[in-house]
Amino acid sequence: MYKTSDFRKNLKLEIEGKPYVIVDFQHTNPGKGSAFVRTKLKNLETGQMLERTFKSGVDTFEKADVEEREMEYMYDDPEGFNFMDQKTFESIHLTNEAVGDARVYLQEGMKLFIVFYNERPISLDLPNFVELKVKETDPGLKGDTASGGMKKAMMETGLQVNVPLFIKEGEVLKIDTRTGDYVERVNK
Repeated sequence: MYKTSDFRKNLKLEIEGKPYVIVDFQHTNPGKGSAFVRTKLKNLETGQMLERTFKSGVDTFEKADVEEREMEYMYDDPEGFNFMDQKTFESIHLTNEAVGDARVYLQEGMKLFIVFYNERPISLDLPNFVELKVKETDPGLKGDTASGGMKKAMMETGLQVNVPLFIKEGEVLKIDTRTGDYVERVNK
């Protein structure tokens, strides 16, 4: 059982029979009335965002029957994406809807966590950073590095990212999967 005092980011709990993860929360103690907690929750099955307010110290929540297992991404097919458990060599299939926008970060052989709810795979947790190769971008011009300008680059997975003007095709970049932003160039 969780109370509102147990709330933290990425806490997985069950509300009205559905699994949610806390994206953001704020404890508020007004001058008048009782304290409350404003939360932003994400439904683990549908990805839908929900904002709810709970009374501090009064509302309780069940722990979601959620398990994370490390898997390796193998390949995609028209129905979805295929992953393999590294311990049991069991193959898991996730639908296109379950993977959602994370598909533009997936590379064959990548290790990540699949979230299971009641023994059923429902979503995936990407690593915070991935390294992707630039497939296509406009050539940079000499002297452009000082201006701090940005240009669009298409990565090998289909992700489009704003990058500094000095980035060239074929370079490997570190991308933040939480924001989709360019972090740095990787020397390989």
